[in-house]
Amino acid sequence: MVGTANQKTARPVTPLGIFVQELEQIIIAAKTESVSAEFKTSLDKAYHLAAGIDPYLEDCTTSESEALANLSRKTQQEDWTKRFSDGETVKALEQEMLSGHIEGQLLKMLVSLTKSQRVLEIGMFTGYSALAIAEALPDDGYVVACEVDDYVSQFAINCFAASPYGDKIKVKVAPAIETMRQLAQDGESFDLVFIDADKAGYIDYFCLLLDTELLAPDGFICVDNTLLQGEPYLPEAQRSANGQAIAYFNRFVAEDPRVEQVLIPLRDGVTIIKRIR
Repeated sequence: MVGTANQKTARPVTPLGIFVQELEQIIIAAKTESVSAEFKTSLDKAYHLAAGIDPYLEDCTTSESEALANLSRKTQQEDWTKRFSDGETVKALEQEMLSGHIEGQLLKMLVSLTKSQRVLEIGMFTGYSALAIAEALPDDGYVVACEVDDYVSQFAINCFAASPYGDKIKVKVAPAIETMRQLAQDGESFDLVFIDADKAGYIDYFCLLLDTELLAPDGFICVDNTLLQGEPYLPEAQRSANGQAIAYFNRFVAEDPRVEQVLIPLRDGVTIIKRIR
């Protein structure tokens, strides 16, 4: 979760974070209502069960490298309003677009488990996930990272320069679908693909990977934000455009006979997909 230097409390952007915030409001309301001691005890237990999960996961997961921690700090300290005047863009940059410690370690583990050498990242932002992946790759491995924005691309490249693994990352600045088509035309194939880009484009990215040789026969696709603040399983009237796009994507993948998948309730949802032979 990303925040600007002058932002003290970040808006929760995961189903669990939103649930904890709702519990906090119920606890405040309960203090002014005549409720039983048993209810307050149960409510307090529910709150601590929910609020304690993420800190415990952080504590029990391998620490991030200094290069990753430095990249995270720089992203948090950057005043994105100087670059993006649109409020919704800034909100998204601040809150949702940095993979972070737990997800970074998951990606590193996936690279190791799958023995990946070639990785494609669709949506790089400031490069946290790309650098995490690079740290786990063998000496001859590489990441091709797609990013549409010049400013954040250069921001990431500057951060990569401070890491001994930064030279494993090849940044492509263009709409991701264009880069993917060019890579397919060039005969590239990837062992692992990480999708964390515009939500409306997820189905197009997924189909292009399966309709071409971009995804290796035994390759995996890892997709971020597949629980998107809980919206995909909320009533349709309560979904944003992105929430609706993710709901469509999840259903599309679930009904595609070419793949098998598992949706993991980590942060804002991570889906791991494998092509069926």
